[in-house]
Amino acid sequence: MSDKEAERFRVQRKRSSPPSDARTVAAHALDAILRRGRTLDQSLDAAPGLDALTSRDSAFARLLLLTTLRRIGQIDAFLTGLMDRPLRARRGAVQDLLRLGIAQLAFLETPAHAAVASTVALAQGQRLAPYRGLVNAVLRRAAREHGAIADLDAPRLNTPDWLWQSWCSAYGEARCRAIAETHSSEPPLDLSLVSDAPERIAELCAALDARRLPGGSLRLRGADDVTRLAGYEAGQWWVQDAAAALPARLLGPVAGKRVLEIGAAPGGKTAQLSAAGAFVTAVDRSAARLGRLRENLARLGLNAEIVEADALDWHPTEPFDTVLLDAPCTATGTIRRHPDVPHLRAPADVNRLADLQTRLLARAAASVARGGILVYASCSLQPEECERRVEAFLESAPNFARLPVRADELEDLGEAVTAAGDLRTLPCHWAERGGMDGFYAARLRHQP
Repeated sequence: MSDKEAERFRVQRKRSSPPSDARTVAAHALDAILRRGRTLDQSLDAAPGLDALTSRDSAFARLLLLTTLRRIGQIDAFLTGLMDRPLRARRGAVQDLLRLGIAQLAFLETPAHAAVASTVALAQGQRLAPYRGLVNAVLRRAAREHGAIADLDAPRLNTPDWLWQSWCSAYGEARCRAIAETHSSEPPLDLSLVSDAPERIAELCAALDARRLPGGSLRLRGADDVTRLAGYEAGQWWVQDAAAALPARLLGPVAGKRVLEIGAAPGGKTAQLSAAGAFVTAVDRSAARLGRLRENLARLGLNAEIVEADALDWHPTEPFDTVLLDAPCTATGTIRRHPDVPHLRAPADVNRLADLQTRLLARAAASVARGGILVYASCSLQPEECERRVEAFLESAPNFARLPVRADELEDLGEAVTAAGDLRTLPCHWAERGGMDGFYAARLRHQP
């Protein structure tokens, strides 16, 4: 949801507060993320009562959940200062209610009486009646003092220690802080187009109130429901962050070439390659995600050979001209869009996925024809999943060499080219345009 839409919600809420059911959904989802390891979308979809909400209240539940997750470090630090003694470890449900209440007071500008009363009522509904007095007292004090939350070190508090230390080591503390600051804001909505005809771009920019970014993506401030936007039903575009659109472009002209994409679902890069005229073989092991890929391609009028298989076990009958490996990763480059990621990942996941990435990279390399191109891509900010994987691969594969990315290949994004010649976007890049996802890509050539 965009800043503009969030502001509209704030204005509406000053007139009338959404019913507590929206907050109940948010509370159930927050618990599922923090204590059961479910993703944000899984948690919302499974939350009791979601289907009964109006579209407005459903959107509010999502906004409340996203805001709480993005600001949870600040909220918890502020909450600690409001209480004489900490809650018992087993009172996580009470803590969640207080978190949701503070998020409304401090960041969504909910009227104090509505935030306090609805959260106290929610305690009753959640069978936490003995804590109604505590919830009422803490939130009343929060309503008086919530301005102090702005004085807290938001970037540091909202970033887990292991990520902060990793990013400081990789990018320096100033850049780490800029990344973390970006994560607190709503992301824009980027679209990739099936046609790059100037007249079509102009029409869509006007119809969507969008602007064209360097590289060709269109950027909007956001949308409640993308399926209602101009051009969706006509299959003129698909949702894809501007940074996520870059790795496929590193393959160069692909018209008429056979291209293998490993880890293809849900299909943004597959659509890019197909729209550029490639004969794409899209491999992914998730049947559900491949279902979304098929739906996307059908709506867009694009084609690809779709293979449901584990790429480690699948062997092509002949090598491909180019291969794009969209490696499974911790997805720490997408935290602004997915603020559940810091709560679902841990350092052990980095090492586990790095091992998988190493094996997939070797399999992808075996599928490249002599003289062909291999692009390794990851939406992680962790060097262990990106630069270090490529360096280790090149040491073990003397028949491959890095084909450096040039600044002139990236329209107005030269800062994303590393000293080694790889692509590395950060969430704080293009800050004046609204930022972007964190992405890494290395382009490698199979020696003839």
